[in-house]
Amino acid sequence: MSNKILDNAATHFRSKLDGSMRSMEVPEWGTTIYYYPTSSLKDESQIFQLQSEGKTVEALVMSIILKARDEHGKRLFVAADRAQFMNEVDPIVIFRVAAEVNGADRESIEDIEKN
Repeated sequence: MSNKILDNAATHFRSKLDGSMRSMEVPEWGTTIYYYPTSSLKDESQIFQLQSEGKTVEALVMSIILKARDEHGKRLFVAADRAQFMNEVDPIVIFRVAAEVNGADRESIEDIEKN
Protein backbone atom coordinates (compact mmCIF):
# COMPACT_ATOMS: atom_id res chain seq x y z
CA MET A 1 0.00 0.00 0.00
CA SER A 2 1.45 3.32 -1.00
CA ASN A 3 1.50 6.41 1.11
CA LYS A 4 -0.99 8.86 -0.43
CA ILE A 5 0.73 11.94 1.00
CA LEU A 6 4.13 10.86 -0.32
CA ASP A 7 2.59 10.07 -3.72
CA ASN A 8 1.06 13.56 -3.78
CA ALA A 9 4.44 15.09 -2.85
CA ALA A 10 6.15 13.18 -5.67
CA THR A 11 3.47 14.21 -8.16
CA HIS A 12 3.88 17.83 -7.11
CA PHE A 13 7.66 17.66 -7.60
CA ARG A 14 7.34 15.99 -11.02
CA SER A 15 4.97 18.76 -12.10
CA LYS A 16 7.65 21.33 -11.23
CA LEU A 17 10.24 19.43 -13.28
CA ASP A 18 7.85 18.97 -16.19
CA GLY A 19 7.23 22.70 -16.31
CA SER A 20 9.00 25.05 -18.60
CA MET A 21 12.64 25.77 -18.11
CA ARG A 22 13.95 29.25 -17.53
CA SER A 23 16.86 30.63 -19.48
CA MET A 24 19.63 33.15 -19.26
CA GLU A 25 22.00 34.52 -21.84
CA VAL A 26 25.69 34.14 -21.05
CA PRO A 27 27.36 36.25 -23.73
CA GLU A 28 30.85 35.60 -22.34
CA TRP A 29 30.35 31.89 -23.04
CA GLY A 30 28.47 32.44 -26.30
CA THR A 31 25.44 30.50 -25.12
CA THR A 32 22.05 30.44 -23.51
CA ILE A 33 21.79 28.32 -20.38
CA TYR A 34 18.47 26.74 -19.53
CA TYR A 35 17.55 25.51 -16.07
CA TYR A 36 14.61 24.27 -14.07
CA PRO A 37 13.47 26.47 -11.18
CA THR A 38 13.95 23.48 -8.87
CA SER A 39 16.19 20.44 -8.66
CA SER A 40 16.18 17.09 -6.92
CA LEU A 41 17.21 16.64 -3.33
CA LYS A 42 19.96 14.33 -4.60
CA ASP A 43 21.47 17.19 -6.62
CA GLU A 44 20.96 19.69 -3.82
CA SER A 45 22.66 17.36 -1.33
CA GLN A 46 25.86 17.41 -3.42
CA ILE A 47 25.81 21.21 -3.30
CA PHE A 48 25.04 21.32 0.44
CA GLN A 49 27.83 18.83 1.15
CA LEU A 50 30.39 21.15 -0.43
CA GLN A 51 28.95 24.13 1.47
CA SER A 52 29.11 22.27 4.76
CA GLU A 53 32.79 21.53 4.09
CA GLY A 54 33.40 25.28 3.66
CA LYS A 55 33.83 24.94 -0.11
CA THR A 56 31.38 27.67 -1.04
CA VAL A 57 32.84 28.48 -4.44
CA GLU A 58 32.99 24.80 -5.38
CA ALA A 59 29.35 24.53 -4.33
CA LEU A 60 28.48 27.35 -6.72
CA VAL A 61 30.35 25.61 -9.51
CA MET A 62 28.62 22.32 -8.73
CA SER A 63 25.25 24.05 -8.87
CA ILE A 64 26.05 25.16 -12.43
CA ILE A 65 27.25 21.68 -13.37
CA LEU A 66 24.10 20.06 -12.00
CA LYS A 67 21.54 22.62 -13.13
CA ALA A 68 22.72 24.08 -16.47
CA ARG A 69 20.90 22.52 -19.42
CA ASP A 70 20.57 22.91 -23.15
CA GLU A 71 17.23 23.79 -24.76
CA HIS A 72 16.28 20.08 -24.74
CA GLY A 73 16.91 19.69 -21.02
CA LYS A 74 20.21 17.80 -21.38
CA ARG A 75 22.95 18.69 -18.90
CA LEU A 76 25.67 20.90 -20.35
CA PHE A 77 28.43 19.85 -17.97
CA VAL A 78 29.70 16.83 -16.05
CA ALA A 79 31.30 16.62 -12.61
CA ALA A 80 34.76 16.27 -14.19
CA ASP A 81 34.36 19.85 -15.51
CA ARG A 82 34.65 21.22 -11.98
CA ALA A 83 38.45 21.59 -12.08
CA GLN A 84 38.34 23.60 -15.30
CA PHE A 85 35.61 25.84 -13.90
CA MET A 86 37.68 26.41 -10.76
CA ASN A 87 40.90 27.23 -12.59
CA GLU A 88 40.08 28.58 -16.03
CA VAL A 89 36.70 30.36 -15.96
CA ASP A 90 35.98 33.97 -15.00
CA PRO A 91 34.72 33.95 -11.39
CA ILE A 92 32.40 36.92 -11.99
CA VAL A 93 30.57 34.99 -14.70
CA ILE A 94 30.44 31.89 -12.50
CA PHE A 95 28.89 33.92 -9.66
CA ARG A 96 26.30 35.45 -12.00
CA VAL A 97 25.31 32.13 -13.58
CA ALA A 98 25.22 30.34 -10.21
CA ALA A 99 23.04 33.08 -8.71
CA GLU A 100 20.59 32.78 -11.59
CA VAL A 101 20.31 28.98 -11.64
CA ASN A 102 20.00 28.95 -7.85
CA GLY A 103 17.05 31.33 -7.93
CA ALA A 104 18.65 34.50 -6.61
CA ASP A 105 16.54 37.53 -7.34
CA ARG A 106 17.65 40.17 -9.85
CA GLU A 107 18.82 42.61 -7.15
CA SER A 108 21.13 39.98 -5.65
CA ILE A 109 22.66 39.26 -9.06
CA GLU A 110 23.27 42.97 -9.64
CA ASP A 111 24.94 43.25 -6.21
CA ILE A 112 27.24 40.34 -7.08
CA GLU A 113 28.19 41.99 -10.36
CA LYS A 114 28.92 45.33 -8.62
CA ASN A 115 31.13 43.74 -5.97
